[in-house]
Order: sequence, then C-alpha cells, then structure tokens
Amino acid sequence: MVHVMEILGMARVVVKDGKVIEVGEPQIKWCPLFEKARGIKEISSEEVRKNMEFRIRDFGLFTPQRKLEMDVFVGFGASEVMMTGLNRGLLDATVTVCDGAGTVITANPRLVQGMGARISGLVETEPIPEVIAGIEQRQGTVLDPQHASIDPAKGVERAAQMGYRKIAVSVIDALTASRIRDLENAQGLDVFIIAAHTTGLTKENAVELLKYTDIVTACASRNLRTLIKPVAQVGTAVPLFAVTQKGKELLLERAKEVDSPILINTMPLPVLPGQKQPRELI
Repeated sequence: MVHVMEILGMARVVVKDGKVIEVGEPQIKWCPLFEKARGIKEISSEEVRKNMEFRIRDFGLFTPQRKLEMDVFVGFGASEVMMTGLNRGLLDATVTVCDGAGTVITANPRLVQGMGARISGLVETEPIPEVIAGIEQRQGTVLDPQHASIDPAKGVERAAQMGYRKIAVSVIDALTASRIRDLENAQGLDVFIIAAHTTGLTKENAVELLKYTDIVTACASRNLRTLIKPVAQVGTAVPLFAVTQKGKELLLERAKEVDSPILINTMPLPVLPGQKQPRELI
C-alpha cells in the first residue's frame, strides 16, 4: 500500500507498507513549531525522513496500528479547534481526512483530534481495513472505504445526507472551498471552512481561498500573510487567522479549553514578528 504526504516544508514523502521509500526536498529550512516540538533546527531531507519514521513508529501513521485517539498536540491547531467546536455544540460534525481511510465524517471530538493531530498535507492514501474499522468503531463514517479517496465536498454532501447541519470541513484549495459554499447555499447548511496546508499558495490562489474560508492556517505562506485582514488571530509564529465572525467565535471557543494563560488584546492584525516566522516564506 502506497501513501503520499507533504510534511515539514512541503517535502513529499512516500510510504509503502509502513516504510519510507521516497523523500523530496523541503521548501523551507526552519519552522518554529518543529523546533519547539521536536528540536529540529534546520529542515533537511534527512530530518524529514526521521520525522516521518517517528510518526510511523509512535503513532502508527500509514499502518494497521494507527492510533485514533491522541492528546492535544498544539493549543490552536485545526483539529483542536474542530474538537472544541464539537465539544461545545458549535458543530454537529466534521469532515476531515485520515491516512488509511481518506475523507471521514464524525461527530466524535476525540476521533477528529486523533485523526488530525499528527498528519500534515495528505496527498493520497490507500484503504487500511484496520484503520477504517477503528474509525467506524468510534462513530466515524468513511466516505469511500474501497478507495480511501479524498474529497471534502463529497464529505460535506454525505454529512448533510446524514442529517448534520453545522459542519466544519478542512480544505487545501479554493476550488473545493467554492464547491462547498455552493452546497451550503443549496442545502441550507452552516459550514465552517478551515483552510490548511497553505505553504506555497500563489497570490491568485490565496485571494480566492480567502473569499470562501472562515479560518486559515498561515503555515509558511508569504502571500496569505500579506493579503489577509483577519478579525482574530491566535499564535504569532504559525498563526491561525479567523476571516469571518463565525470563525472568530470558533477560535474564541477553543481558547476556553486551552490550559495555558491567554492574553486577549485589541490591535491591528496580523501580528507577525519577523524572527518567529518560518524561513523562508514561500
């Protein structure tokens, strides 16, 4: 079984039968999150390989031993925000992706966190029966168990068919976000669109993405940092930006569950201290 994910500065990693068989060149050299979490001072292909092997070994990524319930990884990540939204009744369900399963619909906050906490940009994956079974045991619905396809818009459509109305979905491109907004309007849904894996977005794509999203992860995107006019921001190194009022409400709801002390202040946004940004932004 072959799986492809982009991690640590958009480096393309191919995993087959639980082994890393190919590692591409990272497009950035330093990320403050990974220095803090894993002590990585310079991102190289070898560091990417080691990090992927760590994820396979410790969390079972791309294997039948995949852990589907995990603790909070960062205070404000996309999966943490969705988990809180489910916990606090702002959301009925989420549509996200999981290695070994593809697109997944769930109302289980622990499952959405377990699936999303340790994956980056999942490009393609193949079905792993044990992973799919574990998801289904935890009240998750796999959109396409036969092929593990990744299709957020079809995931939202399935969630609506299941009776969910307040749905959060993660996307990586503007075209998918646009399709989801069309679905939302046609079916009377209330969809929270969270854009992730935004490193390397062109200016045109960033402009389009911002038209449709409620929350955006900055990753190492120079264009997003330049173009965005957020109504709320959490974090300053690799921040999450709320683009809409309901995105702001979801981020603030997440803040209530964060154990660390929190500073809330008003100021012009975004706030992006130069020394804390990933290098180099692209």
